Amino acid sequence: MSDITIRQFTCRSDNFGVLVHHAGSGTTISIDAPEEKAILSALEKEGWQLTHILTTHQHGDHVEANEALKAKFGATIYGPKDEAAKIPGLDHAVAGGDTIDVGGVAVEVIATPGHTAGEVSYYLPQAKAVFAADALFSLGCGRLFEGDAATMWASLKRLRDLPDETMLYCGHEYTATNARCALDLDPGNLLLKERATEVEHLRSGGQSTLPVELGREKRTNPFLRADDPELKRAVGMADADPVDVFAMMREKRNGY
Repeated sequence: MSDITIRQFTCRSDNFGVLVHHAGSGTTISIDAPEEKAILSALEKEGWQLTHILTTHQHGDHVEANEALKAKFGATIYGPKDEAAKIPGLDHAVAGGDTIDVGGVAVEVIATPGHTAGEVSYYLPQAKAVFAADALFSLGCGRLFEGDAATMWASLKRLRDLPDETMLYCGHEYTATNARCALDLDPGNLLLKERATEVEHLRSGGQSTLPVELGREKRTNPFLRADDPELKRAVGMADADPVDVFAMMREKRNGY
C-alpha cells in the first residue's frame, strides 16, 4: 500500500485545497495555496507540518497564500517555468516532462497550457493521482484565457494518456454546471447520465463531486472526447477536425 495520504477541502467559495502527506518522510505538500486560513485549519486537523507547495499556475486564487505559508513553515515552492515571474515565493521552476523528488515523493510534471500560458499539472504515480487545477475539470475543462483551442486540446490529451485508475483532483467545484453542458452536447451518453445523476445527489447533500477516476472522465467528459466519432456525430460535426469540435464545445460552455 502507498504511504501517501491525500486530503481535499474547500477554500474560498468554490476552490479546492489539497494536502498530500508522505508518512515515511513527513513531507506534506499543498497543491496550490488558494487560502491561508483553510490550509492552516486542514494542517492542524491532520497534525501535519507543511513542507512544500506545488503551484499549477499564476492566478491569484491559486497563489494567494504562497508567501504567508512560506514565511510560517519555510515551505519550498515549485511552479511553472513559463510563469515563474508571476509565482510568489517561487524556489524551483519546473516544466512539462520533468520528474522531481519532492521530499521523497516522485512527481511528474505535465505541461497543460491553455487556461494560462504556462499551467502545469502534477502526476503522482505512487498515489495514482493527478492534480490538474484549472486545466481539466470533471465533465469540463478550463476557460481559455491565455491559450487557444489547439493548445488546450493538446494539453487535455496529455492528461487523457494517464492510466484509467488515476484519481483526478481539480481546482474548483464546477461539476454540476459542467454536467448540464455535457448533457446538452452528448444527450445519448448513458454513462454521462449516470454521472450527472450522481453529481446532483452529491451536491444536494453538500458533498464534493471530486476526486473522480480518470477512466470515468474519458467516457463521460466531452472535452476529452473531441476526437471520438460518437461524440462528433452527437454534436453534428462528424467530419470536423477535433480542434474545431473542441473549440465549439468550449464556446458553448462559456454560456452556462
